[in-house]
Amino acid sequence: MTKSMIRLRMSTADAHYGGNLVDGARILQLFGDVATELLIKHDGDEGLFKAYSEVEFMAPVYAGDYLEVVGEITKVGNSSRVMCFEARKVIIPRADICDSA
Repeated sequence: MTKSMIRLRMSTADAHYGGNLVDGARILQLFGDVATELLIKHDGDEGLFKAYSEVEFMAPVYAGDYLEVVGEITKVGNSSRVMCFEARKVIIPRADICDSA
């Protein structure tokens, strides 16, 4: 089936909570970005989410983390698409190095 991926670094602007913790809604927004790309590749046009069937956050995401967000269309109906998404941390910044150096 059709697959898509984006890689990006979470910035301090993405941090929503104390300790530079990134809001889970930001991760869902990234899933939406990947879904848009998948639908454009597959159907030639973007679509809209009806629902998420399951969302599970396995680890916290912080400003400075590099993420790889992947998505795949797993089922195609007449007017529906089923997709699977995963966000993975691929690089975690070292705590002993300051960003402003």
